[in-house]
Amino acid sequence: MRGPVVWIVGIVAGVLVVIALTALIGNRDKSGETVPAGEWAQTTCGVVAVWRGELESIVEDIRTPTAVGAPTEEPQSETPQGRTGFIRKGVERAIRATETLVTGIDNAGTPDTANGDEVASAVSGWADATLDDLEDAQDSLDDEADTLAESITQLTDAARAIGGAITSGAKTIADVARIDPELAAALEQSSTCQQLREERS
Repeated sequence: MRGPVVWIVGIVAGVLVVIALTALIGNRDKSGETVPAGEWAQTTCGVVAVWRGELESIVEDIRTPTAVGAPTEEPQSETPQGRTGFIRKGVERAIRATETLVTGIDNAGTPDTANGDEVASAVSGWADATLDDLEDAQDSLDDEADTLAESITQLTDAARAIGGAITSGAKTIADVARIDPELAAALEQSSTCQQLREERS
């Protein structure tokens, strides 16, 4: 019973993260508006931090499938089919979280700084590209592999897409601080940005 129970807990946790992201961006729709640098930094880093936490949870589940297991198989007797299905579910969870991330980034608005437009565009572009990469990984998993080698490549690419998304998020925030020195102070002082830096380290 442990496998199905933990698997269900994983799904519930994923749903809760999406709810948390939705609550975080909630009624703060400032898309198309200019906002104070501190507000933009707090909102953006908060959305990225919650999203990053969900993707890290997904990666951990993929790394330790025997602790979770698919609902129809014993954890200790995992099959290649079960592994493929498990990674597919992970990619689906990552896509849902990233769709909410894209909305949250857009709703953060544009920081009221000299290079605010460039910064907002860079972060929004990263979120959109991340969603595209994950959707491409999902499409690849949907194509039936002809050989074992192709199947392994599909699984590896899908797992790599999730891992790559995690590392690129904090890097993007660090990069925009260099684009806009005026915004760098707000990013440095924001509590959610501090949390994101701590998680990255």
